[in-house]
Amino acid sequence: MAGARSFLPSALAFTFAAVAVSAPGNPLGAQAVVRTADPAKRGVPLSAFPRFVKLADNVYGYEEIRQPGFTTVSLVVIGRDGVLIADGQGSPEATQTMVDKIKTLTPLPIKWYIVGSDHGDHTAGNNVLPKGITYVVHPNSLAQLKRDSAAAAERGRAAVIVPSKAMTGNEETINVGTTTVKVLFLGRAHTGGDLMVQLPKEKILFMSEAYLNRVFPAMRSAYPSEWAKTVDAALALKDVDWFIPGHGFIEDRKVSREELVTFRDAINSVIAEVKRLKASGLSVDDAVKQAKWGTLSEWFLADQQGPVAVRKVWEELDGKLK
Repeated sequence: MAGARSFLPSALAFTFAAVAVSAPGNPLGAQAVVRTADPAKRGVPLSAFPRFVKLADNVYGYEEIRQPGFTTVSLVVIGRDGVLIADGQGSPEATQTMVDKIKTLTPLPIKWYIVGSDHGDHTAGNNVLPKGITYVVHPNSLAQLKRDSAAAAERGRAAVIVPSKAMTGNEETINVGTTTVKVLFLGRAHTGGDLMVQLPKEKILFMSEAYLNRVFPAMRSAYPSEWAKTVDAALALKDVDWFIPGHGFIEDRKVSREELVTFRDAINSVIAEVKRLKASGLSVDDAVKQAKWGTLSEWFLADQQGPVAVRKVWEELDGKLK
């Protein structure tokens, strides 16, 4: 891609030094931070979590720490008569904590829930949410949640909440009274049904797991090349200048776009490295061992997710992704 940044060792012109930025959205107060998903390196104590990051009047990001030590982000929009949530947390306990924290902001009930990601680290606590709320979910994610529910029942695990129906198009609008919320499907990315939440008036886009801020592109259920294109589609949206990730820290408006471009370039660099390894005649097992990620190796989950990414991109190159 023209102008795309490479993270691989051959791209010597680009270095990934820690960059100090201002973070006005930080509830601990404005301070210099480094661009990382690591709270310790960023100078934020774990005792600061969970926390709300105010994005606009009645709009908050909710950051909670998950294993192995980075954030899972939810979006909270307070409407006239109720609250909208996009993505939950990874356990009933963590989601209940979020629900309790929301009660410190407003006495209004939770009325809407957007399934940005169907993965368990965002949905495993949904059984503590109020009954009768309205879910918005992509058909691909609904199908996945049904599979997860069947597997959980077979193994005697906690029930997986399965919405009653899926959205029928690529966009759905919800008027919560205080603002208009657009739910968008811009393409497959981290999962087959990634949904994003746009607040046009506030110029905010919550991207769920389609945007992992300084977290290695996790590709277990991803569509690598489509993911990069989906991020491009998000960057091209009008009435958006603040991009909120599903993992990693919420940045200020300017930095959020810069970091989203960085993440898009990271996806493309992972794809390029796997193409290089495949073209050299290696087996996929040997490619896993020989992959070189350059500065991406410093990102959260690189050791765990690097091998997964090699195999997933290999699968895509072999035409096996459907």
